[in-house]
Amino acid sequence: MSDYNPVLSAPEGANKKKRIIGRGSSSGRGTTAGRGNKGQQSRSGGKTYIGFEGGQMPLYRRIAHRGFSNYPYKKEYVCFNISDLEAKYADGETVDRTSLYTKGLLKGNAAYIKVLGDGSITKKLTVHVDKISASAKEKIEKAGGSVTVKEPAVVKEAEKTETKPVKTTATAEKPAKEPKTAKKTAKKAEEKK
Repeated sequence: MSDYNPVLSAPEGANKKKRIIGRGSSSGRGTTAGRGNKGQQSRSGGKTYIGFEGGQMPLYRRIAHRGFSNYPYKKEYVCFNISDLEAKYADGETVDRTSLYTKGLLKGNAAYIKVLGDGSITKKLTVHVDKISASAKEKIEKAGGSVTVKEPAVVKEAEKTETKPVKTTATAEKPAKEPKTAKKTAKKAEEKK
């Protein structure tokens, strides 16, 4: 290749021939096809899962699991500072999930939104978010804006105890049931008469 052209020809070693296996012994990778002789590794489907210890009780099952993980219940908030709202929003606008998406501040599928109080604000904004810090709320209201925080749907313990009705064994409408043994003895007494 005396006339090397970088546009038309690739450099040496860039294009490698595909390794073909199991195509006869003369190919160099026939018979066992690079897997060696016998054993679990040579078989198809002869894989094990992560943590497998050859049938011995694996470490993750040997150790006692104590405690509680809050991971499935954790809430992840996307945080914005007041300085971000000051830069992107005009006077009198509403700050909520849809407007944050349109302004390019919120990206991805965020579950919760929180506003923090870093920076200063001069614009009158209406803010609808999941959480807000005390300093951020104070600054927004001082500038003439309003803040509404979405309340989480949590039932208080006092409400739970009040709503439970107390069950009684016998009411005025339904008399208490007689035990089965009493019925049987009454039937036997009638049969004897």
